[in-house]
Amino acid sequence: MKEKRGSFSGKIGFVLAAAGSAVGLGNLWRFPYLAAQHGGGIFIAVYIILVVSFGFSLLLLELAIGRKTKKSSIEAYKILHDKFGFLGYLASAVPIIILPYYCVIGGWVLKYMCTYFTGGGTAAADSSYFGSFISGNVSPLIYFVIFLVLTLAVVVGGVQSGIERVSKIMMPVLLLLTIGISVYICTLPNAWEGIKYYILPDISNLSIGTVCAAMGQLFFSMSIAMGIMVSYGSYVKDDIDLNGCVNYIELFDTAVALLSGFMIVPVVYIFNGGVTTGGPGLMFETLPQVFVSMPFGNIIGALFFVLVLLAALTSSISIMEAIVSILMDKFHVKRIVAVLITTAFTIILGIPSALGFGLWSNIKILGMDILTFFDYLSNSIMMPIVALCTCILGGWCIKKEVLEGEITKNGESFGRRMVYRVMVKFIAPVFLIMILVYYTLLQFGLVK
Repeated sequence: MKEKRGSFSGKIGFVLAAAGSAVGLGNLWRFPYLAAQHGGGIFIAVYIILVVSFGFSLLLLELAIGRKTKKSSIEAYKILHDKFGFLGYLASAVPIIILPYYCVIGGWVLKYMCTYFTGGGTAAADSSYFGSFISGNVSPLIYFVIFLVLTLAVVVGGVQSGIERVSKIMMPVLLLLTIGISVYICTLPNAWEGIKYYILPDISNLSIGTVCAAMGQLFFSMSIAMGIMVSYGSYVKDDIDLNGCVNYIELFDTAVALLSGFMIVPVVYIFNGGVTTGGPGLMFETLPQVFVSMPFGNIIGALFFVLVLLAALTSSISIMEAIVSILMDKFHVKRIVAVLITTAFTIILGIPSALGFGLWSNIKILGMDILTFFDYLSNSIMMPIVALCTCILGGWCIKKEVLEGEITKNGESFGRRMVYRVMVKFIAPVFLIMILVYYTLLQFGLVK
């Protein structure tokens, strides 16, 4: 028997769950690094402009598709237009590829949190600690599976009892931790030098690379083109103001990203002489070296990795939910069955990423390790294509009243209606092609 479709209890539950999906690992270390590398204030200004135009439009578009069809991505696109059935499968493949390697990275975060809580901050600061851990053949697998189990424990509870209930706890705690650590960091001696480095614009760094970096970050930050927001939109009740919810989601997500910069850039600048690395190198190698050299460093390190773990979990929960929703819609199975199927293939697909720096480190795909390849395939290729096709569907292939009517179905105001129309139909497709081309060239060293 087909299981009754879940729904969020109301506006607050939906906003916190969607914001939880948006706030992930990318906000907490990728955003600060990119901001520092692309001119500080210039990058931030470009990013905010894109959030309120590009990000707003694509997020609202996906949520409207979900609520209009009451289906996950595998079915939703075909319902709107029978020639876009292929897009449902393409969009559904994105979270399937992302979840395994994301849980591997989540396992790394869990390992570091445990290290700090057991007083191992000094050991974590050793330059060989991270490489030794990820090149192991057992420990990365154990932490990967534990993180995956934490994720499924929430998703198996359903929309209201699982995702919404946990989001209502996690998101306020995450925000308070971010504010608390940021305030502490900004009160350290010489912190102002790092703050200036972070927020003051450097006009010489305004380039096509700056814009593409900001747009790429937007995908990571707002869970666009992963099928997640289509699934979440399908759980939104008809009396909830979608446009108003998107305003809160983009505000929450951007606030956490900006606060993360105040939390990371000044402290690394003070103790490390500038932000010199990004990605895993910043979080798992540079920051532990910083924490060990600062007052109360072990406590701050422990709190920081609690914060990062919460962010990682809220995102992995939404990614798994997108897959579970797809299985329930397509094969009409119960939630528990869909969760177990998702868990099984996540373990199978996650093992290569977990061992890709150790036992299987000799395996390279297009010159990339296994985890990096999956990340490149999903984020730099598939997601821009999914978003581009979604814009073509929403802007050109169905009447504008179909989705705009869903956005304003209860007579709600739609203040950025023209921004939405112009972005979806004209500007966003151009941006998405830029992202696709730029990141492909960047991956192969053809641009800087």
